[in-house]
Amino acid sequence: MRGRDDRSEGLFSYVRLEERVPADHPLRPIRKLVDEALSALHKRFEALYSPMGRPSIPPEMLLRATLLQAFFSVRSERMLMEQIDYNLLFRWFVGLPMDAAVWHPTVFTHNRDRLLEADVAREFLAALLSLPPVKKLLSSDHFSVDGTLIDAWASMKSFRPKDGSGERPGPGRNGERNFRNEKRSNATHASTTDPDARLYRKADGRESRLCFMGHVLMENRNGLAVDAALTRATGTAEREAALAMLDRRTRGGRITLGADKAYDVTAFIEDLRRRKITPHIAINGAVSKHGVVRKTAVDGRTTCHAGYRISQRCRKRIEEVFGWIKAQAGLAKVKLRGRAKVAAVFTFAVAAYNLIRIPKLLAESAP
Repeated sequence: MRGRDDRSEGLFSYVRLEERVPADHPLRPIRKLVDEALSALHKRFEALYSPMGRPSIPPEMLLRATLLQAFFSVRSERMLMEQIDYNLLFRWFVGLPMDAAVWHPTVFTHNRDRLLEADVAREFLAALLSLPPVKKLLSSDHFSVDGTLIDAWASMKSFRPKDGSGERPGPGRNGERNFRNEKRSNATHASTTDPDARLYRKADGRESRLCFMGHVLMENRNGLAVDAALTRATGTAEREAALAMLDRRTRGGRITLGADKAYDVTAFIEDLRRRKITPHIAINGAVSKHGVVRKTAVDGRTTCHAGYRISQRCRKRIEEVFGWIKAQAGLAKVKLRGRAKVAAVFTFAVAAYNLIRIPKLLAESAP
C-alpha cells in the first residue's frame, strides 16, 4: 500500500534527544570525556560569575558549542546557532533541551568571549589530559615541539605607519593603496585592525603576512598535544614558547625533546641541557651563499643514539595537529582579533584534536 504524503503534524509530539542519537555514534564517547573535564572546572566557573543577577548562558554549554564549531567546521557563530536550532545531534551534544530557545548569535559571542579572556581554554585542556584513562595514553619522557603561522584577521592595507604618515587608502570600504617602494617593519608600522598581529616572513623568497605563531608540545607515544601556546610572530618565538611550555610541566627525571632544524640554536640547546632535557633537534646544515656550512649546536653524543632517530621520526606527527586545526577547525585564518582571544581559540582547537583521537586510542588499548 502506498504511503500518503501527509504534511499535517500531530497535536502532541514526544521527542527525547537521548533516543535520537545512536548508541554507537562517535560523539558519545567524546561527550563523556568533555563532561568529565568540565566537571573538574566547576569551581573555576563559580568564581567567574556573580551569585546575583540574571543567569548567563551556562559555561559548559558555551564550551561544548565551541567544540562543535571545530569538529564540524562551522565558520560563523550565526551558522552555529542555526545548526543548534534544527540539528538534534548538536542540541544533544550542547545539552540544550528540545523545547529551549536558541541564543542570539551576538549574545552567544559575548558570553563565549568572556570565557576566552579568562584563560579557561588552557585549564580545559589540562583537565582533559588529567582524566585517569587519558593519562595512561601519555608519555612522560619523550616529547616534540613545533610552531606554525596563523594568519591574523587583518589585511595588509591595515599595516600603516605608527606615526600616522604615509599614503591614505583610496575612497570606499576597501580602498586601494600603493605599497611600492615603501619600507615596512614591525618597528615602524602596525595593523590598525589587529595591533597584536605582526608582519612575518617564513623564509627568504616567501611573502610577508600579518600573523600570529601557534605552538604545540606533543608527547611521542600517541601523538597527543599536551600543551599549546600562541605568541606574536618573531624570529625567537618558537624557542621561547617551547621553553615556557616545558617549564609548565612537572618532571621527575630526564626527558627528550624532538624538534626541527629551526631549534638548532646554541642558546636554546644550552637552556634545554640546564633543564635536564636531551635535545633531539634536527641538524641545521644550511649552506651560505659563500659555500660555508652552518655549524650545528647538536653534538655527536646525541645523534649517535637510536633514540635520536626515533624522536626525529615521531616529531613529524605534530604536523598532523597543525593540519587538522587549520583544515578542519578553520584556523588557517582566525576570525577574532587580539592575541588573548586568538590564543584561547587555538588552544580549544588543540583540545578538539585530542578529543577526536582519544576515543579511538582508548578503544585500541582496551583489553
